[in-house]
Amino acid sequence: MSERGLRIQQLRASAGGTQILKGIDLEVEAGRVHALMGPNGSGKSTLAFSLTGHPGFKVESGSVTLDGADVLAMAPDKRAKAGLFLSFQYPAAIPGVKVANFLFAARQALHPGDLPPAKFRALLLEKMDLLDMDPSFMGRYLNDGFSGGEKKRLEMLQLAMLAPKYAVLDETDSGLDVDALRAVGESVNAMRASETGKDTGFLIITHYPRILQYVKPDVVHIMIDGRIVKEGDAELAQRIEREGYDKIREETAQIA
Repeated sequence: MSERGLRIQQLRASAGGTQILKGIDLEVEAGRVHALMGPNGSGKSTLAFSLTGHPGFKVESGSVTLDGADVLAMAPDKRAKAGLFLSFQYPAAIPGVKVANFLFAARQALHPGDLPPAKFRALLLEKMDLLDMDPSFMGRYLNDGFSGGEKKRLEMLQLAMLAPKYAVLDETDSGLDVDALRAVGESVNAMRASETGKDTGFLIITHYPRILQYVKPDVVHIMIDGRIVKEGDAELAQRIEREGYDKIREETAQIA
């Protein structure tokens, strides 16, 4: 059996001495989109940070493998080099660091020497055109003075330039208006249709099914109180929109 995939098995994690994840089982396959939905405080972002090695979260037990490699045994930078990407809910602004310089340094860290500056610039312009981004972004300081939509679109550009194996998008739709949300959804779809992005596996973390109107998930997982209590196809997300999470909570109350 192939070991390919981002596999999470019986993952338990805590923050500040409080257990938040209570035995998560989830597998993201290459080239497929998984949506992880749940109310505030259910543990969705804790899962994202635990996968990428945030020091504020302690993994107590369980396993995570990326194409067979033990993720939990790796330092955070090694996880990124292995092909794991995290898009932040609130991307940080770094005045004085230009977007192009940041992306070149990030690319070099993951793939040392694979692109000389001229070829990197050509690739960057190609990806910006793919994502319908103005070339002036290259000269701007990283997220400094960016709107919410611009910040999220820049995250998509980072994703396209780094070409990870698996991408965790933590509430990418947070705080976006309708136009910005559509733009981000179109950016994800454009990247998935590209040669470098077609095999990327996605885990989209969200409260609401809004972004899933633009990026259709193959599988939807519902997380409540640190557990995945229900799984289904895209229709499950629409059910959440109609009925909310309380109905799911009532149906799955027997899950210990």
